Amino acid sequence: MNNSKAKSLQQLSVNGKQYHYSSLKQLPEGSVEHLPFSIRILLENVLRNFDGFSITDEHIHTLVNWTPAPVDKDIPFKPARILMQDFTGVPAVVDMASLRAEYVRHGRDGQKINPAIPVDLVIDHSVQVDYYGTDYSYDKNVQLEYERNTERYELLKWAQKGLRNFTVVPPGMGICHQVNLEYLAKGVIDRDGWLFPDSLVGTDSHTPMVNGIGVMGWGVGGIEAEAAMLGQPIFFTCPEVIGLKLHGHIPDACTATDMVLSITKVLRDKGVVGKFVEVYGDGLDNLTVTDRATISNMSPEFGCTVTYFPIDNRTLEYMHGTNRSQEQIQIVETYCKENLLWRTGKETIQYSSIVEFDLSTLEPTVSGPKRPQDKIFVKELNSKFADLLEREHNREYHPVIDRRESAWLADGGSGTEFIFGKTPISGDTPFQVEQEAIQSVRIKHKNKEFILSDGSIVIAAITSCTNTSNPAVMIGAGLLARNAIERGLRTKSWVKTSLAPGSKVVTQYLQRAGLDADLDALRFHTVGYGCTSCIGNSGPLPPQIAEAVDKGDLIVASVLSGNRNFEARVHPQVKMNFLMSPMLVVAYALVGRVDINLLSDPLDYDPNGNPVYLKDIWPTREEILNTINDCVKQEDFKEVYDIIFDGSTDWQELEVSLDQNYEWDEHSTYIKESPFFENLAPEPQPVSDIQNARVLLYLGDSVTTDHISPAGSFKEETAAGQYLSGHGVERADFNSYGSRRGNHEVMMRGTFANVRIKNKIVDKEGGFSRYFPTNEVKTVYETAMSYQQDHTSLIILAGKEYGSGSSRDWAAKGTFLLGVKAVIAESFERIHRSNLVGMGVAPLVFLEGQNAESLGLDGTETYSIAGLADELTPHKTLDVKAIHPNGNTIDFQVKARLDSAIEIEYYKNDGILQYVLREYLKETN
Repeated sequence: MNNSKAKSLQQLSVNGKQYHYSSLKQLPEGSVEHLPFSIRILLENVLRNFDGFSITDEHIHTLVNWTPAPVDKDIPFKPARILMQDFTGVPAVVDMASLRAEYVRHGRDGQKINPAIPVDLVIDHSVQVDYYGTDYSYDKNVQLEYERNTERYELLKWAQKGLRNFTVVPPGMGICHQVNLEYLAKGVIDRDGWLFPDSLVGTDSHTPMVNGIGVMGWGVGGIEAEAAMLGQPIFFTCPEVIGLKLHGHIPDACTATDMVLSITKVLRDKGVVGKFVEVYGDGLDNLTVTDRATISNMSPEFGCTVTYFPIDNRTLEYMHGTNRSQEQIQIVETYCKENLLWRTGKETIQYSSIVEFDLSTLEPTVSGPKRPQDKIFVKELNSKFADLLEREHNREYHPVIDRRESAWLADGGSGTEFIFGKTPISGDTPFQVEQEAIQSVRIKHKNKEFILSDGSIVIAAITSCTNTSNPAVMIGAGLLARNAIERGLRTKSWVKTSLAPGSKVVTQYLQRAGLDADLDALRFHTVGYGCTSCIGNSGPLPPQIAEAVDKGDLIVASVLSGNRNFEARVHPQVKMNFLMSPMLVVAYALVGRVDINLLSDPLDYDPNGNPVYLKDIWPTREEILNTINDCVKQEDFKEVYDIIFDGSTDWQELEVSLDQNYEWDEHSTYIKESPFFENLAPEPQPVSDIQNARVLLYLGDSVTTDHISPAGSFKEETAAGQYLSGHGVERADFNSYGSRRGNHEVMMRGTFANVRIKNKIVDKEGGFSRYFPTNEVKTVYETAMSYQQDHTSLIILAGKEYGSGSSRDWAAKGTFLLGVKAVIAESFERIHRSNLVGMGVAPLVFLEGQNAESLGLDGTETYSIAGLADELTPHKTLDVKAIHPNGNTIDFQVKARLDSAIEIEYYKNDGILQYVLREYLKETN
């Protein structure tokens, strides 16, 4: 046993029971009290899991001697548990079932393939907002959810029954991160006579939300998570830790959402990609756990790995309020105080650098129109809109005098009539539009007439655990709705409104306060318990709105309380998307447009013609806190979470085979056995250099996993649509890419099929590429298949921050299945780089100061990459030769972002799961 591990092994008595634990106080190498709390947790992890092979003396030494200066050394992490959602969880379960199938084909016992640590999968990504604005919306959306996803749910129920260490939270119970915060997170784990910090990785990038309760966790790709499930440590570079020092209080006119959107801007400007952020300062005492979780939830938007809040009295207060047992709370307090993991506020910690933020300087804020870090003050959105319209869409902006909904038509017409262009409406104010109006469509539909134009809001969604986990902003939205109703205001008819709570606890306290009725009155009916609009499950726009947007070429907007607003994410027809608090979502839905100064302009006029301003309906902080105290009850958490795993009658009636092997249905268009492991050779083929490769895509900066990975709905003319149509699936039954993540045939066809992706080797937007032998422009999938027939390897050229955004394993799996051998970029986002390695695709970076453009590359060249085949080491420099069709040769070098010896092993095995399976096969030989 390592000397540090032996010395640190201590015992602790809690609640009359003795436990082992790895004591940070007892380390022979010296004090760790100057270390950030997040580094202390990593240090405890390597001490406890030291085995002399995958976790070594060097790892302990690196963390004990952590310094603010960056260190280019890898450290391992073995999480206590894993969190999954169904979009990423389904392919993980498919892979587990496929691993079992291949293991059995090798003559082995499939029962050996099980998660080595606990896995909780929460089905939260499948509900879609097809119905809204009515009291039957929830029931009908759930009905459609089961109709669309029965095959996927049968697979997950098989996993719930057939895999050990695997639990499933059925549909309709909540969002994984909110369920994690309110129920699954323990703070400190009691397992096999040991106490140790609760920790996890999750197959969703917003897993760091649980940092708000003092639990270390972050998002990884499904590929890494599956390896961790099978007992492999996760390796990453020893992190820098940025100290975020908070001062002061949030002003009454602002919310936790304004705070996190402002922090997003500050930390993105600072540059924290791949780093840890740890929060401290006197301002921390003024933030509840739910305020903290609002911040930590958006770690991926900052670009950091975690945003960690150490455990303190606020943590225990939240644990008590959410019905954690007194025994568990005592374990957390005793262990953390004894093991240097308790925040007093008097610590003198060394950070890599410090960012200070004064909460009292906050102003009402939104972010958009397509990046979370694009902060805009609410008071400036009206003036900024013209710039956005011109800069983003090359369109002039001419303001409109008044945009309120017109009166009911007298003719009782039931059809839909459109008048396109810059068209004035006749009549007296307030229904008159300036002669030079912005691009607009006049719509007459079923007794209603209104103008839809650039800047009109067509989706207003209270969605995403970022905010629905925080009672302050949810109750605030309800109180604002109540006040608006009392002043005679209503949401505009062209706005698709929805409320998707992150847990049923939200419904309980809204009902107790009577605020559910007020939200319903403004058509913010509950549409489901899931991620909905935040992940693109907004559902279709009403037909007349959709047609007006398309034919009128309108730049319409969404407002949502989510965390992501990348292009085409929320809805493919909505080109401007603004993040904001639930309270502001309601306010903007009352206006129906974004080009307004919400702080000074009237929201609307009451029935008597009097203006109503935001300040007239904004609830006070005292009102909100009093309502929270009166209506958020501990017993709600007990009632909801006592039955969390039971599910509805629909779930209970799903019938599945309990055989150790999943029974694959060859006719299924949802679930297919993974192609990665079939007929796996016991030993991998030697790595070879890349010869005469072609460029499949030449991309710019900030290409996200939303651009790469299939997401949202798709049409018949797409490669995926043609595949499903060819298998007898009707257009109405296509569902979404996310729902079909268990079928690689659909997913590989949807990879790089985003309608907003810009491939520089073709002259049109969308998922197209060029097959250079014939110069033919085809879909990316068709082009890749043509190259596969020629046995031609493929590469991708890209700019900065390639693969930013959500942790989507299909962004890497699809890339691999298309035949891409390497991606050469200026820089990679952490998760996607790791996922590419995990699928056997080489992530390569240009040398400092170089990029494709500066080197004179245009993507038409053939590429050969030397240095992979011989003595491959971490960060090895490789030689690239690019030969242009005109015969010119460009020689340059790239650095292999294979960051550790174990990553090289994964790459040599064509992926991390292949490596793990081969290790299993070796063990039983």
